[in-house]
Amino acid sequence: MRLKLSLPTEVLVNSEVNKVVAEAANGSFCLLPRHVDFVAALVPGIFYYTDSAGDEHFFAIDHGILVKCGEQVSVSTMNAIQGADLHNLEQAIEEHFVDLDEHERAARTALGRLEAGTVRRFMELREISRA
Repeated sequence: MRLKLSLPTEVLVNSEVNKVVAEAANGSFCLLPRHVDFVAALVPGIFYYTDSAGDEHFFAIDHGILVKCGEQVSVSTMNAIQGADLHNLEQAIEEHFVDLDEHERAARTALGRLEAGTVRRFMELREISRA
């Protein structure tokens, strides 16, 4: 099978694989080369595949969609983090979410300043129109 794991900004994986394991709302599932065509809505969780050499590659993924059509397995998700093994993946997830928290905090601060500036400007315009 050929696996293509895509984010909005990049393609993380585009290679031949022997097995794909993912998680949907009703539980985990495994796809092998001769499985029937399949579509699933993925939930946040662990996604992994086994390459042609037998090595396992682990990812933590966000919500997404998986489509198996013939020999092609396409996975599209908003966010994914790769780890060499489950332990390293856990560390990568913790670091990633710390970064996300910092970015969200900065974005909220910038948005607050923008909103305050907009309100201040409307108040100034209101006072000018009264005069």
